[in-house]
Amino acid sequence: MSEEGVVVLNFWPSMFGARVTMALSEKGIDFEYREEDVFGNKSDLLIKTNPVHKKIPVLIHDGKPVCESKIILEYIDEAWKNKGPSLFPSDPYQRSQARFWTDYIDAKVFDAGRRTWTKKGKEREEAKREFVETMKVMERQLGENTYFGGNDGVSVVDLALISYYPWFHTWQTFGGFSLEKEAPKLMGWAQKCLTRPGISKSLPDPVKILERVSTIRRIHEFFYGD
Repeated sequence: MSEEGVVVLNFWPSMFGARVTMALSEKGIDFEYREEDVFGNKSDLLIKTNPVHKKIPVLIHDGKPVCESKIILEYIDEAWKNKGPSLFPSDPYQRSQARFWTDYIDAKVFDAGRRTWTKKGKEREEAKREFVETMKVMERQLGENTYFGGNDGVSVVDLALISYYPWFHTWQTFGGFSLEKEAPKLMGWAQKCLTRPGISKSLPDPVKILERVSTIRRIHEFFYGD
């Protein structure tokens, strides 16, 4: 299939959009990036290509849109199966396990991480506990491998989890914990992932995310109180 006409609609802090651009980069696929104002004036193209949810990310390939990040990752791996490394195992059982862990990551990490800065008191402590425990589960799953895909290269599981990495700084800051202390082997995995240009160039600046979240919190507290 042609690489021409590959467009990604995204919003820069999105972990879900980041995994799409990382997958394309890892596969060596050129694409056009278009930033969306998801909280303001959504483009006509976004509404047209994702009329059901009107959300990013959207992959447009030869004029055809593909929505939802995990579905997009499977599409990328299948559409360009002869280009670059495979993101999914070829073995059916191993593919099922890759899908299981990507689902686990999105079910656990996003919500617990969000609650570390949107909640306070006992709710924040519970979010911190859940998040840290999830990271420890993933650390055990990684085992002695370099990547979740093994020792040779990244898989869809690596891309799913590392897409949250830029948010770790914010969640640790507000949650008051250290992943270097709680899950040091997993943080070593993260640093190994960041040595890959296709990953590092696709991820937003963690400091920029913290600044944005801090601004959102100040505005919320101004209008609604502490």
